[in-house]
Amino acid sequence: MTSIDAAVSAVCDRISKPLARTRRLRGYREGHAGSMAGRRKRRSAAQNLRNFSDMPEQTTLKRARAAKRAGRAPSTQAGEFVREEMDHIREGKHGARSTKQAIAIGLSKARKAGVDLPAPKKGTTSERTRRAAKRALRQGRSGRKTISSSRSRATRDALKREGHAAASKKALARQARSTARKRSASSRRASARQAARTKGPALRRSAARRAAATRRRRSEA
Repeated sequence: MTSIDAAVSAVCDRISKPLARTRRLRGYREGHAGSMAGRRKRRSAAQNLRNFSDMPEQTTLKRARAAKRAGRAPSTQAGEFVREEMDHIREGKHGARSTKQAIAIGLSKARKAGVDLPAPKKGTTSERTRRAAKRALRQGRSGRKTISSSRSRATRDALKREGHAAASKKALARQARSTARKRSASSRRASARQAARTKGPALRRSAARRAAATRRRRSEA
């Protein structure tokens, strides 16, 4: 190799090494940018899921767990989720076609959250409703937390188009009377006794005061 060839080779080496480092650095930067974009996309999807999912609030979960620790019935635990739905309707977050639909949404949330609320008995409601209740109960027992963001978004958009009268006091009273008429006197009596056993003295006194106020208001009307 002549001195000229050696000089050319040395120059080529000096040029090729920085180029290789530049290519590696560019590849790292591109890969880093791609990973950052992927993380931002996943973060955006998670944010959408939080915005549009039908997961209950933490305060509702805490109240339901407290009711379970106190030995309350599954229907009492599920009542916290129904109350959350009514609050959402009153606040204007979404609507409901009827009071019965709003209650059904709350019960479905309760089952998915792990409340051991059995599905309705055969003959008391439609088979479609019973299947949906069983599916929600299985999800709650298995601990599955994956939620389709697109389905939740579609559900929330559909509910936003509904009215807000389903959570009014008049609608709730009508639904309560309608449900009570379908039950026998012995069934209502048994429920009242169970409620009196599990409420405790403080809640019993509060319920008695409310009942007295209701009787006084009706007598004055």
